[in-house]
Formats: sequence, structure tokens, C-alpha cells
Amino acid sequence: MKALITGFTGQVGSQMADFLLENTDYEVIGMMRWQEPMDNVYHLSDRINKNDRISVFYADLNDYSSIQKLFETHRPDVIFHLAAQSFPKTSFDIPIETLQTNIVGTANILENIRALKQKDGYDPVVHVCSSSEVYGRAKVGVKLNEETPFHGASPYSISKIGTDYLGRFYGEAYGIKTYVTRMGTHSGPRRSDVFFESTVAKQIALIEAGLQEPIIKVGNLSSVRTFQDCRDAIRAYYLLSVESAKGNVPCGEAFNIAGEEAFKLPEVIDILLGFSKRDDIKIQEDAARLRPIDADYQMFDNTKIKSFINWKPEIPARKMFEDLLNHWRDEIKKGRIPLNR
Repeated sequence: MKALITGFTGQVGSQMADFLLENTDYEVIGMMRWQEPMDNVYHLSDRINKNDRISVFYADLNDYSSIQKLFETHRPDVIFHLAAQSFPKTSFDIPIETLQTNIVGTANILENIRALKQKDGYDPVVHVCSSSEVYGRAKVGVKLNEETPFHGASPYSISKIGTDYLGRFYGEAYGIKTYVTRMGTHSGPRRSDVFFESTVAKQIALIEAGLQEPIIKVGNLSSVRTFQDCRDAIRAYYLLSVESAKGNVPCGEAFNIAGEEAFKLPEVIDILLGFSKRDDIKIQEDAARLRPIDADYQMFDNTKIKSFINWKPEIPARKMFEDLLNHWRDEIKKGRIPLNR
């Protein structure tokens, strides 16, 4: 079995690679652009160099020919399509690139699979990673299920609505074994610092190291959302791929995957500060971190996914937050001082 991971160098992609290498006998192909940072996959460098069940293929979602070469060369049995411009706040600055990468980039992958399926019956399982952000500005008090209407609240969420529809369309129209996931807020080690809980943890680690004054800068703190560990979500991704290969998941089916512990954002700050010995850290709103519009209420119904696979979140949120803070402490000890953003 060959598994392709797009977005291999990201938090989710790199941990997906770790999971498959540890829990399956799959060969893993990590797709990345040539200039991407390798921070999250340095620990796999020796295995990549030795071609020990993992290799790298350089391609770009926006370059159809490179995607075509990838599929014609390797023909993976399962594709975990995780690559995206995945930062909601950044999408306000680069809306066109976000839409291009996430919608057209996904279409480039699915079109290549469709063409090969029509040509000679190529029939892989395709995980299309959407996002809980497709629900956007949800009504307070409403638990989101897979039938909840979409309400885009950023160029990113709109791009993921397009991605979501593409996953369903190619499944229903062409019989490609796609399934779509809408993952709620997920975190833990390797989480990018453009996301709320990670930038808070990073700033605490910088303050502890004497590299930042004892002030944490934040944006909107009015959100309420569930949190889950990325490693729990990856188990769900894998289990869905297995059931899809067996024909137990209808083509194009969508699933919420979310944590079952909910927090107001000030509570998240308190939890992270509780892991620090510093007692002089203050919180300050930073206008540059505010979005024009926010998806500020996200509570989910996991009933559907539990009817397809034997899964539930297992890593407690507090453990996830502690691991995230320790990740940033380790990065700073290694001399990898992150930018202020």
C-alpha cells in the first residue's frame, strides 16, 4: 500500500506520516514544495534519505503538470489531501491565493484521479480535508452537524466550502472514493503560531526565555470552541480511509471531527499560564490580530462519525495544551526563535 500525504511538512501532515510509519506497513510519499521549511519533518530525514518506507515528491497544488507527474509515477492507494493555505487571518491578506490554492489546487488533484480512473480504472481512497470553518458564524447555542448550512466568515472558510463541495462532487459524479472531513479546532505539538492557542503558548515560552516582555498580545477573546489533539483527529482520518477502502463509506460523504471539551478563549490562556512559573504575565489586545469577521461559536455533534468508526478523542485538552507549550519551549532552546506574528 502506498499513501500520499499532501501538506506533508505541516502539523497535521507530519503527524499523519508519523502515525502511518508507526501503525501500518504503508509506503509513505510526502508531497511538498521545494522551498518549504522542514522543521516538522527533520526527525524523518534519515529515513527519507535511506528511502526507508518514506520518500518526498516535490510538487505544487497550483501546478497541474507536477500533480500529474506525481500520480502517473506513484499511483498511491490512499491520498490524505491536507495541503492548503490554512490560516484564516492570513486569508484576509491573500484572498486570491487562498482561493486558488484550496479550491483549484484540490480540483487539480481530483481531476488527475478522475482522468486516470477513466483511462485505466485507477481507484484510490481520497481524503479531502475541509474545515469546521465552513460553518462560519454559527448561531450561539446550536450544535453543528453535517447538515448545518455553511456561512463563510473569511476567504479561508469560503475556500474550504469550495474544497468541501469538490470532495462531494467528485465522489457522487465519478464514483471516486472520496470522503470529506470538517475538523474542529485541533492543536498540540507543531501547531503553527498563527493560531490562537499556539501564539499564546509561543509568547509564554518567549517570556520565560527572556525574549519578550511579560505581555501576551491577543485578538478577539469572545470565541467559544471545542479543542482536540491533532493526534486524535489523525486516528479518525486513518480509520475513515480503511472503511472507505472497504466500501463502507459512501462516495463524497462528509464528517465532523471535533473535540468534546469546550473552552472560552480566556480559559485557554488561564490553562496555559497555569503551566508557567511566571506570575507577572499580562494580557493585551492587539488590533493587528483582530479579523474583520470571526467564527466565534463552534460546538459540534460527533454522532455521525461515531456511527462509521470506533473513535472518540482520547488525549485530554489540558495535556494537549501542555504539550504545545513544551513544544515551543523546545524550539526556543534549539535556537529557533519564531517571528512575532
